[in-house]
Amino acid sequence: MSTHPAEVPRVSRQEFDALFAALRTWGRWTPADRGAWNRVTPDHVRRAAALVRDGTTVPLGRPWNTRPGPDNTRPALHYMSDLGDVEPPEPATHKDFLGVDYHGKAVTHLDALSHIAYRGRLYEGHPAREVIGAGGARFGAVAALGPLVTKGVLLDLPAVLGADWLEPGQAVHARDVIAAERGLGLAIDDGCAVLLRSGRFLRRRRLGPWDVGSASAGFHVDAMPLLAGRAISLLGADGDSDVRPSPVEGLHSPVHTLAIAAMGVPLLDNLDLEALSAACAEAGRYEFMIVVTPLDVPGGTGSPVNPVAVL
Repeated sequence: MSTHPAEVPRVSRQEFDALFAALRTWGRWTPADRGAWNRVTPDHVRRAAALVRDGTTVPLGRPWNTRPGPDNTRPALHYMSDLGDVEPPEPATHKDFLGVDYHGKAVTHLDALSHIAYRGRLYEGHPAREVIGAGGARFGAVAALGPLVTKGVLLDLPAVLGADWLEPGQAVHARDVIAAERGLGLAIDDGCAVLLRSGRFLRRRRLGPWDVGSASAGFHVDAMPLLAGRAISLLGADGDSDVRPSPVEGLHSPVHTLAIAAMGVPLLDNLDLEALSAACAEAGRYEFMIVVTPLDVPGGTGSPVNPVAVL
């Protein structure tokens, strides 16, 4: 695997539909709107806790981003609503307001199962127009997920390749996932959270921002059968997991579509994995406990999050 974009193998819509049908897990779990998070049992949590050795704690969320840019077209909001002059004095109180249109390329967030519909249907086959309206989602809402504590693994592809980052447009294939497992000494097993580091934010800091919606490193759809076969519970990346431009004709986010709508696997987008990469390299291990606690938003299609990895 080179760090420079090669010609990404194209996938026809017919081939994609066959893959979607093969990976579909509809009818497997109760409650269905938790999807693959149902895989994580108390035993998984205990095994994850056993991975904690020195107690190093690494936050994975990005800072609240109020500055517009090519990768932040809908900046988050933050302003003061009380400068100590609203309520009676003593003690003075200081309050602020937060607001965000978090789905996109700037805010670290979790995608719930209501976030993606394919051919008009959400995970489990629910017609999107029947279960999603102005009041939110009645199936697959983030409130149904609750917190997740499980084993996490970092697929640090630049570390495997001895590079700083993958270039925008670089696809990560199934063979690259296997190479990362071998090179980093990690194992993707059932209930795992799989995190892909492309080095996006290191590249951004050195070279400046770019339109990641048009060009970003991420998974090719040919990696999804491997991840499905390992029975993962969560997929995340420092991008949004999809390689862009998309290799599938007429479909802008095929990995989102397969993970969420077919496999029932929620996604973590826009993670900052630079500190975790450094911590894993120092510890000499790329497995850890991960804690994800989305906001309890009834009807929400996801949530801003600040996941935590503990080594």
